[in-house]
Amino acid sequence: MEIRVATAEDAIYADALCQWYIASAKQRGTGIAKREPAYVSQKMASGDGIIAFVDGELAGFCYIETFDDKSFVVNSGLVVNVDIRKHGVGRAIKQAVFNLSRTKYPQAKIFGITTSLAVMKINTDLGYEPVTFSELTQSEDFWKGCKSCKNYGILMENERKMCLCTGMLFEAADKLVQVQVPDFAALGAPAAPVAHDHASDPETDSAS
Repeated sequence: MEIRVATAEDAIYADALCQWYIASAKQRGTGIAKREPAYVSQKMASGDGIIAFVDGELAGFCYIETFDDKSFVVNSGLVVNVDIRKHGVGRAIKQAVFNLSRTKYPQAKIFGITTSLAVMKINTDLGYEPVTFSELTQSEDFWKGCKSCKNYGILMENERKMCLCTGMLFEAADKLVQVQVPDFAALGAPAAPVAHDHASDPETDSAS
């Protein structure tokens, strides 16, 4: 498995990734923020994304967003090829984007909101703790990312204090965390990319 910081050259995968997000939302039947190819491409060009390949085939992606003068960081838009899920690819991507967040924004609190049990488990292993939405960024830019989620009405009815997502926060700046990931060399080549999940919902998961 190849897992690395995405670059501008990876923009050729932006359309496919956005289709994965759409298919993932339909498959799960839960809310997920919509992403546009131009936005995903911008994250790649700025060095704020992690991209993964297995045997040369696109395997997954996740990116970073910052809020409140970079005092909050969210690891957003985790998506994995459906044909290779449950092999630890999502976990490896989450570890990589978490490490990237700690490197680029060492003083920031790392957070996410998600309905994905898999993402919650990975976040817990990384040291996140469940929190109320009041502990997260109050940036309008973050919360407007939820507008394309089908549960947005629930969020607004509750004055952005709660929704179907669970808020999770990592704020131990001096804590070094490493989760266990499998040996990807044992994985076979995936079939043609199909939309998956492990998407960190609007973690903006807007936004793990």
